[in-house]
Amino acid sequence: MNRILLAIIVSGVAAGLIFAASMPEQTAQAGSNKKFHFTETVVSSLSPGVGHETHQLSMILSPNKGTIYDGSMTYTASTPVQLVVLHEIDESDARGQPTWTVDGETVYGWTFIDEGKSSGSFEYTGAAVGLHTRGDEFTATISVDGWIRGQPTDIILQNPSVDIPEPSIELGDASVPATIPLHAGMHDGGDILYIITDASDAEWAEDVSERQEWRVELAPPLASADNLNTMYVFTNGEKGDGIYGYQSEVFAYTPEQSDKYNALSKLVEITWKPGQNQQVQEYASDILDLIDAGRVLVRDEGIVVNAPQIVWPDGQMMVRSDPTITNDMEYGGGQITEINEEEMTVTFVAHRGWGPDGRTIYYIVTDATPSDPAGAMGVLHTPTTASLITNAAAVDLFQFSNGLMSSGPLGFQPGIASAAPGDEEYSPMWRIYLVSWNDPSAATLLETRADIDRYVSNEMVTTSLARPMNTDHIVNCPFIDPFQ
Repeated sequence: MNRILLAIIVSGVAAGLIFAASMPEQTAQAGSNKKFHFTETVVSSLSPGVGHETHQLSMILSPNKGTIYDGSMTYTASTPVQLVVLHEIDESDARGQPTWTVDGETVYGWTFIDEGKSSGSFEYTGAAVGLHTRGDEFTATISVDGWIRGQPTDIILQNPSVDIPEPSIELGDASVPATIPLHAGMHDGGDILYIITDASDAEWAEDVSERQEWRVELAPPLASADNLNTMYVFTNGEKGDGIYGYQSEVFAYTPEQSDKYNALSKLVEITWKPGQNQQVQEYASDILDLIDAGRVLVRDEGIVVNAPQIVWPDGQMMVRSDPTITNDMEYGGGQITEINEEEMTVTFVAHRGWGPDGRTIYYIVTDATPSDPAGAMGVLHTPTTASLITNAAAVDLFQFSNGLMSSGPLGFQPGIASAAPGDEEYSPMWRIYLVSWNDPSAATLLETRADIDRYVSNEMVTTSLARPMNTDHIVNCPFIDPFQ
């Protein structure tokens, strides 16, 4: 060890140098001496010393009038550091030796040892002790042991504890706008605006993708969903704004009927028989009457469409108060930035995540159950979807509850899906699992389903079915291409 013996001459100490907190729990008094010991992690900052303004300094033991520190310190730093010990001197003694001062009035002798190391141990005697670089920021873990000698005995030390930033990752384009075409619909004489994101039938999905000039993803598992809404689509009759160029679609339910509404809708095609008075229909009950009267043909081939309603009579989805989309924006507070009825578009926040094989995916959020997470995200509460918890129409999505801070819904890394568009198992209805690091400080970035399985096998993470409010949790998160 190096032994640094420094003469101490008591003089005034600039108040600005004592950025400190008392440490009574770490000291033991013996007459005018106090024993201390602590282990902490410190982060450097710009030096306040005149002529040292571009240097980095962490003052481990700060100057205190009439006090000498005597002991040893062990350190491990993120980069090679220099060891610094200050001692008080008279102005007349300042000539001919290195000095350090903040205000030009209180001057300290400066002992500087540069061993070119990032770790080591040394013994010290002096008025202050620190670590230093000529410009490189650093973090260091230090263990200090020693005695504080002199008056006053109520010693003030720098508290080397610092708030170390949580480990984090920042993804480019973590949140981006996704502008999706709106369709006109009706319910009980009132107007609806809705979107189409997914369908269980490949031919129908391709046809509507071309018609709306925006991709409808194929999601075969939706065919097994239950508690469905009904969407009546006309294949002839009055020309209009419907999907096929005729009257607008008619829905059985809207979010106003919260115990029955579901964005997942059974597609029922209605065709007027020849010779019928083809009037525009605005009520689902009237269409049922037409069916009973034999005036129309009905085609129901079991196609299920994900058709979230954006605007409905007497209501609409929440629109964010600030439409600005950034990488560090809050996840909650609404998922829509604009509903443009003139252009017939709606702009969602598209969130970045990973598919099962690590490919980048984007998704939007339209509705969820139960009510608390739905409210936190600013989307519709759809209790009808809770039944999907054991249904093949829902697939697993893994969200992280600790570890690397980032843009995921819980404030940690983005999630990983068990399936993505193009996979036979893809569905927009997600059964949420939580991934928790057993030791959050050991967290690293996971990007694939295989990563999760491997870390579970190594007992580094655990997974559990999310049950907020102690009930089943399903989220409607269509995967979309925001750049199409």
